[in-house]
Amino acid sequence: MSKLLRLFRRATREEEGITGLETAIILIAFVVVATVFAFVVLSTGLFSAERGKEAVYAGLQKTRGTLELRGSVVATTDGTVVTDLVFDVANSAGGEPVNLDPAATSNKVVIDYRDATVNETNITWVATWPVAGDSDTLLEPGELAEIAIDVSALTATLGANQPFALEVKPPLGGTMIIARTMPAGLDTVVDLH
Repeated sequence: MSKLLRLFRRATREEEGITGLETAIILIAFVVVATVFAFVVLSTGLFSAERGKEAVYAGLQKTRGTLELRGSVVATTDGTVVTDLVFDVANSAGGEPVNLDPAATSNKVVIDYRDATVNETNITWVATWPVAGDSDTLLEPGELAEIAIDVSALTATLGANQPFALEVKPPLGGTMIIARTMPAGLDTVVDLH
């Protein structure tokens, strides 16, 4: 029995160094795996944050170029049909300058006309700065531009009780839709609110 006990003690004594070495290897493996996992998590988080930032900046750029209607839409008539539509536009708060040169070949505002029978795209319009503005064709923050559309030049005949819509599409930002209905009686000048 004592011989067996000695053999057992020697076997356990020889295993102590191996057990410590195996434990160290396992701990190192855990540290390496945890480090790789942490690197992957951090890289994914940084990548997601960068994509989120890009989405926010793209959204801000899109909203900064948006136009807004200021005041009423005024229709001029000959007593039976509308000849001209006039309305004022300005930049929305914090907006970027918008090119209001109808003769521009790129980066320009496009206006479409639509009613029950006609859908005309890229119609002719004129911009003036009667109230506030400088001498260039850019609608900048703090400026107010008047847009006039010669409706008699369109294939449409806009008369009493007829609904219509104008889509003002700046190069950046959202589309501004102006939808109105002509009243039953047409004066020479009609305020469409």
